[in-house]
Amino acid sequence: MSERLSALRLFVRVARTGSFSRAGRELGLSQPSASRIIAALERQVGAALFTRSTRALALTEAGAEYLARVEPALAALEEAEHAARGTGELRGVLRVAASSSFTVHGLIPRLDEFLKGHPKLRIVLLVNDQRQALITEGVDVAFRLGALADSNATARRLGSFPRVLVASPAYLRRAGRPKVPADLNAHAIVAGPLGSGRWTFEKDRRQVSLQLEGRIVVSTNEGALAAAAASLGIVSTGLIAARNALANGALVSVLPDWQMGSVDVHALFPSGRAAKPAARALADHVAGEFAA
Repeated sequence: MSERLSALRLFVRVARTGSFSRAGRELGLSQPSASRIIAALERQVGAALFTRSTRALALTEAGAEYLARVEPALAALEEAEHAARGTGELRGVLRVAASSSFTVHGLIPRLDEFLKGHPKLRIVLLVNDQRQALITEGVDVAFRLGALADSNATARRLGSFPRVLVASPAYLRRAGRPKVPADLNAHAIVAGPLGSGRWTFEKDRRQVSLQLEGRIVVSTNEGALAAAAASLGIVSTGLIAARNALANGALVSVLPDWQMGSVDVHALFPSGRAAKPAARALADHVAGEFAA
């Protein structure tokens, strides 16, 4: 029975990734071993689950029907085992997706306490500043910052943190410190993921919006912060990412009397199946940490 369950889990990952080698790597198997296990599963089922060619691997009609029934069954089995234990103990592997900045500043500092409470749980962090496809990547829970794209995924808002404007002390000594938002037009702007395009400021119920072009455009928030710390300009970012640099003096706040709104944090769970108990538990833990 254990071998059959392992084969079914492998089948789901092969179906979602479209690759024996990639699914095998995720589960600690070689490509030939993964291929043999799926071939044996097809013999047991009595139908071809995949069409194979030198260019592609795709589900057959029977394979698609099998996947639609197997995937919810595996999720339900995991939920049943968790309930049967009755202890709240979490086991297995939890695949978590997040951006590099949120991983470094939002997740990793909060994982030690969570893992101490669940010693039999393993976490795989899938760190990518491009938003991962939850189903294809086998993600159990993804943490997203900012506006959510249209998706069938189930979203849960965990909290928010302020957007701030920061720069290095050396840059401000050289270029001068902006006193009002309009002064930013004369400054070098570092445009990161949260700080490109239009910036809106509010003070005493008065709003000011500016369209600012980045002199340096950086695709990751960590890179944008590093550019600001290297005195390349002023950057807008979430407070959670800048907190340490502000505390140690590498960066200082710019226009602190003006508010720039906040950045929402959501947990996303794949659609079509119940969220893993461990995924829900981690989202609860992160939400509790933010609330505190």
